Amino acid sequence: MIHTLRRLLLVLVPVVLVICAACAAASGASAGLADPAKKEIAMRLVSSAENSSLDWQRQYRYIEDIGDGRGYTAGLVGFCSGCGDLLQVVQRYEKARPGSALGRFLPALRAVDGTDSHAGLGQPFTDAWKKASDDSAMRAAQDAERDRLYFNPAVARAKADRLGTLGQFIYYDAYVMHGYGDSRGTVGFRTIRENALRKAASPAQGGGEKAYLNAFLDARAAAMRSEPSHSDTSRVDTAQRVFLRAGNLNLDTPLDWKVYGDSYHIAAG
Repeated sequence: MIHTLRRLLLVLVPVVLVICAACAAASGASAGLADPAKKEIAMRLVSSAENSSLDWQRQYRYIEDIGDGRGYTAGLVGFCSGCGDLLQVVQRYEKARPGSALGRFLPALRAVDGTDSHAGLGQPFTDAWKKASDDSAMRAAQDAERDRLYFNPAVARAKADRLGTLGQFIYYDAYVMHGYGDSRGTVGFRTIRENALRKAASPAQGGGEKAYLNAFLDARAAAMRSEPSHSDTSRVDTAQRVFLRAGNLNLDTPLDWKVYGDSYHIAAG
């Protein structure tokens, strides 16, 4: 009897291991941007458009006024002093590091919210931002606000629309550039999505994923062209559409794309 059980286990164990491996692979494929490897790809894609670099972790220290009417643009996903999200990063950091050098700028950041003003900020603020961004607590604050304001809502909305990994990234990139709602002179993610749904049904509504994503990218490009500072649509035309035309709905590597005329590559792996 013991020998029979032993022989049975020798047969069953490899089968179970194969099934478990297959389940794990299927789970990774369906995880979308929640898969750490896919999220890393998303961070690199956004960095190519926001910072002309795939080294997204070097962007914690980034800060400048790019002349788009949003004041200072800073950090991983371009938090803006005029949009309120940069203020939220500094508030989170101040909670972690009470009395920090950045904390003294909180009144000025509240005052300039909704404007492109540098009042009470200027070089002392940009210097303090760069220095603070070498602190792990500041990096954690940026990570947390990126996820809370942009990454998590975008992925959740994409999953509700039954979009795969590429669709989740397309939503995330739109959240990063446009924000959720419309503001003065801009078109937000919500309106972009509504415009896309007028042209094509989402997969959750029974539509085809590629057709819907093409409609979304059309609406996204139109929104970008409506803003002089974002009129270059290459992050859509020579990046996201390239992946979509190839049918790469899982955003699998290798990936090749261009933004602002510069070429980028992520190797298979």
